[in-house]
Amino acid sequence: MGGNGRGCGYSLTMTQEADRNPAKPGAAAGRAPARQPAAATGAGQAHGAGPANTAAQAHGAGQKRGASRPARRPQGRPSLGGGEPARDRELRAQGRETVRKLLEAGMIEFEERGFNGVRVDDVVHRAGISHGTFYLYFSNKEDLFKALLRDALHDMEIVAGDFPVVTSDETGLKVLRQWVRKFFAAYGTHATVIRILSSADLVPDAVYGDGLRLFFSIAEAMTTGMTAAAEAAGRHQEHAELTAVACLMMLERVNYLISTEVQLPVEEMADRIADIMFAAFGLTVG
Repeated sequence: MGGNGRGCGYSLTMTQEADRNPAKPGAAAGRAPARQPAAATGAGQAHGAGPANTAAQAHGAGQKRGASRPARRPQGRPSLGGGEPARDRELRAQGRETVRKLLEAGMIEFEERGFNGVRVDDVVHRAGISHGTFYLYFSNKEDLFKALLRDALHDMEIVAGDFPVVTSDETGLKVLRQWVRKFFAAYGTHATVIRILSSADLVPDAVYGDGLRLFFSIAEAMTTGMTAAAEAAGRHQEHAELTAVACLMMLERVNYLISTEVQLPVEEMADRIADIMFAAFGLTVG
């Protein structure tokens, strides 16, 4: 994808990685019955995995966060809790402000230099914060990137959880268009992180695994939301998981291009993609 070292892209590299790493069973989820955003099943069948052998291993691969430590609820955005050095303490307002400055500086540096090109020196210089203070909140640049990724995962999981039940009528098409625009907005907010995540060789496996888990979580929510009404009416749709993965890859690719400043009419593209998804699942208006 050009000369920026980001390789073949988020969706494609994720599905290839899923083929290389068969997954473990995971809990099912979906918006149309209530879903747990972090789950990853169903859509894994699109890659030849059976119902009990899905992409949930990717979630396990990303769990290198001291399971014995008690969970701490950060205030505001997930990233404002800081990284590993701050994990076991509740940050006060001044600490959260310091973390915010480091995150904002890190985002700019990752955008300008790419993952491999960024050094802690660059981040602290831009933030106007000392090295010693940096290490009170983050272990290294990977830890900083993971904090940014937590925000992206959080927002995209909300989008996945909001996938509607799409009916074969004008109302169904309308709510699908609204959801696609919501996806565009969330992707645009976290485009830098998602583009970096698209190159598995640039980020640690544990970080990449979190993104892979999210990919299948969204694909599963899409499968459930696009087929629930038809299934309730006794119409079974074959290969729905494959259709969902194909639609999600298309959705992500368009957003990737827009995030790299390719000039496309955003709202029109969102509606066109929704229309294609609507037709791909055999839904029609009237």
